[in-house]
Amino acid sequence: MKRIISIIAALALILTAAVSFAESYTVGIGQFAQHASLDNCYEGFVQGLAEAGIVEGENLTIELQNAQADMGIAQQIAAQFAGRKVDMLVGIATPMAQACYNAAAGRIPTVFTAVTDPVAAGFADASGAATGDVTGTSDALPIEAQLATIRAMLPEAKKIGILFTTSEVNSISAIAIYKELAPAYGFEIVDAGISTIADLPLAVDSLLSKVDCLTNLTDNTVVSALALVLDKANAAKKPVFGSEIEQVKLGCLAAEGLDYIALGRQTGLMAAKVLKGEAKAGEIPYEIITEPGLYVNAAVLERFGLTLSDELAARANML
Repeated sequence: MKRIISIIAALALILTAAVSFAESYTVGIGQFAQHASLDNCYEGFVQGLAEAGIVEGENLTIELQNAQADMGIAQQIAAQFAGRKVDMLVGIATPMAQACYNAAAGRIPTVFTAVTDPVAAGFADASGAATGDVTGTSDALPIEAQLATIRAMLPEAKKIGILFTTSEVNSISAIAIYKELAPAYGFEIVDAGISTIADLPLAVDSLLSKVDCLTNLTDNTVVSALALVLDKANAAKKPVFGSEIEQVKLGCLAAEGLDYIALGRQTGLMAAKVLKGEAKAGEIPYEIITEPGLYVNAAVLERFGLTLSDELAARANML
């Protein structure tokens, strides 16, 4: 009898271990650059997984690496993840997501977040259907709302400057929309492209001499050097508009932007469905958060001697 009980107990332990093993996941997460919005994406992603019952340290192992805004490093990180055969590749920001998707080569599901234009990035076709075993969330900028806010805050402004990285398709896509919509608000867009952060100082100086203000994209290389941009713009007495809350916290005047923790959380919930086998990544359409918030830096507003209209003041989140 004791022997039978021992055998049953041993079988129970084996079964428990097998179930535990089957329900444990390893996820490789590549973040393209070190800046607050992408950090918030990561934080929200982990929150979303946890809400779905996939918790780091319990049934989840996360391998996190940062490419420091270097595409070559991003490709190396993605290749390492794919070589270790993780259960999922996650790319935070367009260049990192592209590297992960290419390295996965259809063998490992890929999830992206903070990708401005999933179609231009190659993750979906014009109809929105996935091009492979991939899904995620877009941080498409509320560009028309941004232009309207800039016009309301700077009624005399004529030219808006935009810095962008020539290798980031997310930025190229956003600039095209800016140029299409700007004339309706009485603006001309003047852009300056860079290849690396080393190009930024001269590009900023040149651009500031031609425009009334700057507006940021979610360009990872530019945002990672935002302190430099702000220093030069403040010296030139030209306001800088951001594209999300963290940029406003750092010193941009205002932004019609997204909550990147919420964006990451939504991505985590989508990823959990894939990990649990509830759906394949390619079966889940990518999602966009469509309701931006207006964030305003009160100290910067005062420094430039500006006031908000009643309409902006009624919905502004003052920081």
